[in-house]
Amino acid sequence: MKATFSNYKQSPRKTRLVTDMVKGKSVAEALIALKFLGKRASAPMAKLIASAAANAEKQGEDVRTLVVKNITVDKGLVATRFMPRAFGRAAPVRHRMSHVTVMLAKGSPKAAKKRVSKAAPKK
Repeated sequence: MKATFSNYKQSPRKTRLVTDMVKGKSVAEALIALKFLGKRASAPMAKLIASAAANAEKQGEDVRTLVVKNITVDKGLVATRFMPRAFGRAAPVRHRMSHVTVMLAKGSPKAAKKRVSKAAPKK
């Protein structure tokens, strides 16, 4: 099942920090993780995942078995404003937007990867 969010008014770089955290998780785990995340993009991404789950339920899927298969953040529109600078110049201020697409599929959640430190082994 699929849901999209076009022209979300936050840069793709900041939005990817949130979306990378929920890839591979079940829908319930993803919604809980986003609820307690202190980022601005977490609430709209939770709403988007809930919308995709509702689309799946409408088509007769069992929501408890769904996993966030893929969630992509692409570049959207760039609104340009101008900020006055010294000596009568103007500098552009770019307000970047994002297009977010989430895909849900049946499956089991992926286990979290263990981080291996690159420090030298202790002797």
